[in-house]
Amino acid sequence: MEISLDLVKKLREKTGAGITDSKKALIESNGDIEKAIEYLRKKGAATSKKRSDRIAKEGIVIAKSSEDRKEAAIVEINCETDFVAKSDAFVKLADKIVSEVLAYKGNEISQFLPVVQGIIDETTASVGEKIDFKRMSYLKTDDGYFSVYNHLGNKIASVVELSGSPDETGINLGNDIAMQVVALKPIVVSRNEISDDMIQKEKEIYKIQAINEGKNESIAEKIASNRVEKFFEENCLVDQEFVKEPGKSVTEILKEASQKNGSEYKIKRFIRYQLGETLES
Repeated sequence: MEISLDLVKKLREKTGAGITDSKKALIESNGDIEKAIEYLRKKGAATSKKRSDRIAKEGIVIAKSSEDRKEAAIVEINCETDFVAKSDAFVKLADKIVSEVLAYKGNEISQFLPVVQGIIDETTASVGEKIDFKRMSYLKTDDGYFSVYNHLGNKIASVVELSGSPDETGINLGNDIAMQVVALKPIVVSRNEISDDMIQKEKEIYKIQAINEGKNESIAEKIASNRVEKFFEENCLVDQEFVKEPGKSVTEILKEASQKNGSEYKIKRFIRYQLGETLES
């Protein structure tokens, strides 16, 4: 008999079983929900519902680019324990999902979820833990290229878009910049992305702090200016000290690569995911 999607959805809501298992149970039970539930219980498939109130706080963050480096994706998939996060089944799931995001070419997780819900349900049944697909980002460029970096352990990853030639020099540069993003956690590419209002607000806070510490007006002004500059150096990617060559800024590394290769390299944007981050509303 023909089994409707609404019937499958209703059974899944009652049991927490996967799409494939639910559909098979309904076929075997001629569309009778109660008999299908009994069928699933006998097969041991009606188990994931019991996990719905558990907390999935462990997991994997993984980034991937297309072969031509014109597209990239990054995802976070959560599970309950670090043991499962390191398992072959979960690692394969994360790799499969980030590849599917590249193929999907979109950013709407609610629309994309049905594409991978089946394999998520299968992995849930396999590892015996709740699995959440927390977030995803898909990026595409027409005039640049992407580099990605996945930190050992897959708890942090980044995607960086650069302009310039994606030859050996460009790829090595991109990989280094992506690692920089993971290591030093910048918030913007350059200070131009920070509004004047925000800069003045920060400066005023630093100035008041200095005055409260007993400094006079002119000294407090200088201290505030120095602290704002330090803020830029810590939070603006191009102003940060390069992790692989202390003493040089990221801007200097970009200039050196540009001069060496005769291709102007610039950082256009980046994304950094860290496991367990609270998503902005």
